[in-house]
Amino acid sequence: MGIIVQKYGGTSVGSLEKIKFVANKVAKRYHEGHDVAVVVSAMSGETDKLIRLAKELSPAPDPREMDVIVSTGEQVSVALLAMALKDLGVPARSLLGFQIGIRTDDTFMKARIVDIDTKTLKKAFAAKEVVVVAGFQGITDDMEITTLGRGGSDTSAVALAAVLGAELCEIYTDVDGVYTCDPNICDKARRLKKISYDEMLEMASLGAKVLQTRSVEFAKKFNVPILVKSTFTDEGGTLTTQEDSDMEKEVVSGITYDKNEAKITILGVQDKPGVAARIFTPLSEKNINVDMIIQNVSTDGKLADLSFTVTKTDFDKALTIVKQIAGEIGCRDVVGDPSIAKLSIVGVGMRSHAGVASKMFASLSKVGINIQMISTSEIKVSCVIDEKFIELGVRVLHEAFELDKPGAAV
Repeated sequence: MGIIVQKYGGTSVGSLEKIKFVANKVAKRYHEGHDVAVVVSAMSGETDKLIRLAKELSPAPDPREMDVIVSTGEQVSVALLAMALKDLGVPARSLLGFQIGIRTDDTFMKARIVDIDTKTLKKAFAAKEVVVVAGFQGITDDMEITTLGRGGSDTSAVALAAVLGAELCEIYTDVDGVYTCDPNICDKARRLKKISYDEMLEMASLGAKVLQTRSVEFAKKFNVPILVKSTFTDEGGTLTTQEDSDMEKEVVSGITYDKNEAKITILGVQDKPGVAARIFTPLSEKNINVDMIIQNVSTDGKLADLSFTVTKTDFDKALTIVKQIAGEIGCRDVVGDPSIAKLSIVGVGMRSHAGVASKMFASLSKVGINIQMISTSEIKVSCVIDEKFIELGVRVLHEAFELDKPGAAV
């Protein structure tokens, strides 16, 4: 038998009863003869509790100290799960990020994995132990504790699967797979049996909460198959894997949305070389990710209006920076709008089918939804719309592209 990496999220280990339940699932895999590494998140609510404590003490907590405090949640859950496994007669060992050498850069709260030392893991496998790994955390070359950002345990699990050459990475959560859209919004949403890395990457980056974006990037780069399943049932599941001919038959595979979006518009920007760099470089230096960008040039070609989106989390900081820059380069005004959302359609079948974007726009127009911004790639079309219309937009597009009908979904 080969190596299996499992990951359990916070809701899966949210109580002692759930931890015992998870221990039995892990034990089953172990007794099948697999080498098993289990990546565990903090118990549900613990990370938020730690963040609240820090912010009650300090209005702007130091990022280094934030990583020190929030990383403690996983230390509790891995120890408890290892205890539960030992009570079942399964040899197990809990290990924190620094103990297995998950080395990262020094971007606190958003660190990226640089390397993983597998010696400790392989030694544990040789001793026939289940390794219970604290997800979400790592360490720098200077021995500083870091965390990988929200959803970072997914990245920890897939990265471990990649360096270990695991045959499968199982992501266990509170949903039984990837759906054509959010089932909480559309009761006709259908679960997908399988989805390509590119589709899952787009869906994750566009607001789907099932997998973290960087985990899918790792999976695609190292060809790690990911099976998303519910912790609490053996039914269902969605396999994220390499693209095949069956996937191309579906023009659109899923509808995603993201309410964590805000728009900033700079009016009267001089249309000349170097201006865009003056605007976006300071944002990059503050680790503010810019998503969609649109520039409209005036008829005289001298001035332009520039709009772009950032997360609502970064909105206030980005707006302050942009207003300062706009004053320095002589722009007319800066306008911010935090009441927007991004609505997207995703599907590898778009590469070979025409008219997908026009169908999306026409469907939204029929119900009076105005489109403020548009961006496209080979396999997705995204629109910025008023946030209050996002649920209507999801349902309208799900019906327009007939995603409730059998196909790639089951």
